Amino acid sequence: MNKTYYSLLVATMLVCGQSVADDSIHTGEGTFYGYGGGGNCSFPLPDDSIYTAAMNATDYNNSAACGAVIEVTNTKTNQTVTVRIDDQCPECAKGDVDLDQDAFAEISPLEAGRIPISWKYVANEQAGNMKLFFKEGSSQWWTAVQARDHRYPITAIEYRVSGSGNSYANLERKPYNYFVKADGFGVGPYDFRITDFWGQTVEVLSVPLILTNEIDTATQFPVHQGDGSSGDTGGSGDDGSTPPDDNNTPTSDNIAVSEATDSSWNDGYCETVTVTNNNDHGVVWAVTLDITGSVYNLWDGQWSQSGKTLSVTGASWNDSLSAGASTTFGFCANR
Repeated sequence: MNKTYYSLLVATMLVCGQSVADDSIHTGEGTFYGYGGGGNCSFPLPDDSIYTAAMNATDYNNSAACGAVIEVTNTKTNQTVTVRIDDQCPECAKGDVDLDQDAFAEISPLEAGRIPISWKYVANEQAGNMKLFFKEGSSQWWTAVQARDHRYPITAIEYRVSGSGNSYANLERKPYNYFVKADGFGVGPYDFRITDFWGQTVEVLSVPLILTNEIDTATQFPVHQGDGSSGDTGGSGDDGSTPPDDNNTPTSDNIAVSEATDSSWNDGYCETVTVTNNNDHGVVWAVTLDITGSVYNLWDGQWSQSGKTLSVTGASWNDSLSAGASTTFGFCANR
C-alpha cells in the first residue's frame, strides 16, 4: 500500500479524562490459526516482522484491543512471544488468545494445539509515528477513521472541523475498529484528539479527507511509566545512587516540586507536576500543593483534596525515589 505523508501541526498533552489502563496479568489458553490478513480489526496485512493474534470476544471489547501489543507466555515453559492484536476470536473464552501459527511456534510445538498461557499489555516498540486512515467510502456525509501504529491501545478518537472553534465531539467505535459519524464530519480539514488507555492524548490538526492512503500524524504517545518498562528499583543503581529507604513512611522533607500547565480553558486546566528528591538518600515521597478549583482526575499518583490543598503520594511504580531522582504526576481540575 502506498503511503502519503502530510505536514501536520501536532501537540501532545495529558488527557483530562478517566484512564482505563490494564496492567494486570491475564490467564487463559493459547491456540493457533492460519492468519491470512483481513482480520476483524480492519488492518492491512502486516509485514513478516510482526506476529499477530486474535483476542477473545470479552477482552476484544468492541475492538478496544485492536492494535494492542501483548506479551504471551507459555506457563509450562516460560517461553514468551510478543504479538499484535489484529483479529477477534468470538468462540474463545475470556483470557484466551488465538495466535497466528508462527507466533504459536515460538513458544510451543504446533502439535500441542492448546497450551496454558498468561499475557499482559506492553508498549508497541515497533511503532514509529501514529497513522490515521479513512475507510473507503468515507465522505463529508458519512465518515469513518481509524488509528494505526499506536504505542498503546486506543480508547477514544474525537474530532472537530478545523478552524470551527467547536469543542471536540466523540466518535462511535465500531467492532471493526473504525470510529464513525453516521452523518459525516462535514467539509474538512479536521482536527483529531486521540486518547490511549493510559489517559494520554495527542492532538492532530488540519487533517484532509484523503482516501486509500495512510496519513502520518508526525507524533506518537510517549512511553508511560506504568507499562512495566521502567527499570529495577532494587539494590544500588549503576550510577551509584542510593536505593529508596526501607522505611516506607511517605516524606515531604527536601522534596522539590515544579508545576507546568499543559492546557487551560475557561472552566478548567491540566498540569504536569515534577517531584524531585533532593535528599542524599532514597525516600517514599509525599507532596502538597495549593491549587485553584477541584481536581476531578489525577494520574500516576494517589490523592486527596481538602479545600485548596491537594495531597499526593506516588503510585506503586513511582512512589520510591533514589537520591536526586525525579518523577511526574498530572491532574486536571475544574476552576
